[in-house]
Amino acid sequence: MKVVLLAGGFGTRISEESHLRPKPMIEIGEKPILWHIMKQYSHYGFNDFVICAGYKQHIIKEFFADYFLHTSDITFDLQTNSMEVHDNFAEPWKVTVVDTGLNTMTGGRVKRIRRYVGDDPFMLTYGDGVSDVNIGKLVEYHKSYGKYCTMTATNIGQRFGVLEIENNGQISGFREKNDSDGSMINAGFMVCEPQVFDYIEGDSTVFEKAPLENLAKDDQLVAYKHDGFWQCMDTQREKQKLEEMWASGHAPWKVWED
Repeated sequence: MKVVLLAGGFGTRISEESHLRPKPMIEIGEKPILWHIMKQYSHYGFNDFVICAGYKQHIIKEFFADYFLHTSDITFDLQTNSMEVHDNFAEPWKVTVVDTGLNTMTGGRVKRIRRYVGDDPFMLTYGDGVSDVNIGKLVEYHKSYGKYCTMTATNIGQRFGVLEIENNGQISGFREKNDSDGSMINAGFMVCEPQVFDYIEGDSTVFEKAPLENLAKDDQLVAYKHDGFWQCMDTQREKQKLEEMWASGHAPWKVWED
C-alpha cells in the first residue's frame, strides 16, 4: 500500500523557516519532519511513498537525489574528480515526488497523484505532523469497517475543527472547535479506498471540506481514535517543542527505535 504525503503548501504560519524551504523540509534533530513521518511508516513495513509537492518542490527532490550525502561519510578527491562513499546507508524506500502545482489545494493535490496510486487503497497524511499511532492497527481497523476512508482522530486542546463521531466510530459531521471543546480533531494518518478520488473535483478542492463532508454524509468515513501522542508543526513554537523532545531522547513518535 502506497503512502501519500501532502507536502506542497506555503507554510505561512511558520514563515520564519518556510521562506527558505517547504514546511515538510524544516528540520527536527537535523532531519526534515517529512523524514520522521516516513520513518514511522517504514517501521510498519510501508516503504512506497508518493509526495505531493508544490512550493519549492526542488528542495524535496534534491534531498532524496542526494540522500546518501546526508547519511554517509564521503571522501572527495578533487585532483581526480572522484568521490568515495563510506558505509553507505540507504532506506528501503521508493519515493515518487510529484509537482502538484504551486497554488493547488489539498484535495487537488490528492487528485493529481491518482495515476501513481491507481485503483489500490492508499494511505494519506500531512507532511507536518508526527504521531505514535500504530499504522499496522490503523490499516487493520480500516479493513474491518469496509468504508471508503478511515481518519485518525485525536483529542488535543488546540484550534482545529472538530469531528462529530457516533458510538460506532462513524463520522457524521464537522464543526468549528470552541476553546473549551473536548471533541476530537482530524490528525491525518488516513487510509483511503480509490473511490475517494471521485469525491474530489479539481485543483481548487480543499480535501478537508467537501470531500470529507460528503464522505461523512454517505456514511463512508470512519474514525480511528488515537489516545497517544500527536503533534503538528504549524508554528515556530511547535517546532521548538518537537526539537526539545528529540534532543531529550524522549520523542514519542520515534517508534522505529522502540
